[in-house]
Amino acid sequence: MGKEALIFSIQRMSTEDGPGIRTTVFFKGCGLNCGWCHNPESISMKTEIQWFSIRCIHCKICMHVCPLKAVSHTDLMVTIDRSVCDCCGKCAEECPANAMEQIGARWELDKLLDEVEKDKVYFAKSGGGITVSGGEPLMQSDFVISFLAELQKKRIHTAIDTSGHCNTAALKDAIHYTDLVLFDLKVIDGGQHQLLTGHLNDLILTNLKMVTETLNGHQDLWIRTPIIPGATALEENIRETGHYIAALQGKKVSRWELCSFNNLCRDKFIRMGKEWAYASYESYGTEEMENFTEIARKSGVEPGIVMWSGTVKVNK
Repeated sequence: MGKEALIFSIQRMSTEDGPGIRTTVFFKGCGLNCGWCHNPESISMKTEIQWFSIRCIHCKICMHVCPLKAVSHTDLMVTIDRSVCDCCGKCAEECPANAMEQIGARWELDKLLDEVEKDKVYFAKSGGGITVSGGEPLMQSDFVISFLAELQKKRIHTAIDTSGHCNTAALKDAIHYTDLVLFDLKVIDGGQHQLLTGHLNDLILTNLKMVTETLNGHQDLWIRTPIIPGATALEENIRETGHYIAALQGKKVSRWELCSFNNLCRDKFIRMGKEWAYASYESYGTEEMENFTEIARKSGVEPGIVMWSGTVKVNK
């Protein structure tokens, strides 16, 4: 049993990770490498350091306290040599302006349960609950399964948001303690999936089939497809994904959600000293998302299960 987990965020008052008002716990670590990832801080299984330029007062304390001399200051810019930095967190501890921040904290199971139970009144009144997400939460499967099991003992609605790129046995065990599975189905063509994420989708499709065969009548399955310009936002991909879902539809798929691309995460990449391949792309508008939704509804699925979600640009 995992006694601790590395978590990078606990997001309260969420309305997009399942029914009702939810608290979403984001676990670090993901086996995929999607170029459009909106949570770059979720990929690594290690703690990381990010720098907020807007907070920085350029006191240079971070530079002086870094034991490995990985931090430098030039022209009101802070640079972290990430090939040297071991993410010890000393710079974040000593920064008086909180401009340096460590991503990822170790949580013990009991302490995490105590933390999320603070929101129980919101769950009860809204029909919400707890969602475990990532990254891929089942990269830390022992802890996640124990966490979900304890939540169900407390009669809290549980959901798991998975990429499907995870250990099949672990996913099956997690489902036993899950009321809702949010399953990402990004790219249906295996070759394109490998090109865009670094891996074939064989394991993902195997796991999706297992999920549909394992869920009982009281559990739900939502399939989610991110709509990414030049990658997944192609008529053929949406249509073929719909064909695949249609074959599963009698097996628990109650929603197919098209998740709109947005560029609001650009600053995350800057703070982490990374480049983002999709930084120049604009978010989609309502009309564009409605067009994608119409393609999905004509793909062979029950039209009523298709919806779109997410932030869209406002046309002036």
